[in-house]
Amino acid sequence: MKKFAVEELVPHSGKMVLLNRVIEFDEENMVAEVIVRDDGMFGDGNTVPAWLGIEYMAQTIAALGGMKRRLAGKPLNLGFLLGTRRFDCNVPLFDVGSVLTVSVKRLVEDQGLGVFDCRITADGISASAKLNVYQPDSAINRVITD
Repeated sequence: MKKFAVEELVPHSGKMVLLNRVIEFDEENMVAEVIVRDDGMFGDGNTVPAWLGIEYMAQTIAALGGMKRRLAGKPLNLGFLLGTRRFDCNVPLFDVGSVLTVSVKRLVEDQGLGVFDCRITADGISASAKLNVYQPDSAINRVITD
């Protein structure tokens, strides 16, 4: 499998790229690694709120779509996080420097609408959500910058 840097898979750049690397990938799943950092945007220098896990999950979904598009020789396109009904996490904060494993599994996808089962795990950390996303083929190819 061809390897791509995370920055080549998500429509973000600079400090807006929160994933560190892709660990595993297939047509339905992706596993990524996040080393929790705080650059002043989200946390207090020592921790970030656990709800940021939703963005870690969303970027992993974006990376899955980006990987499939790159392997098909297509450019990235924007996707939209439509939301979730529930985000469960056993901790309120993630410590800066923590290494998180983010797993996403495509449950349903039709005409750009998708539902993904998402998990974050680490020592003492367990989070889950089902995220709803939309990635139309007609979305403008732009990069979200810091």
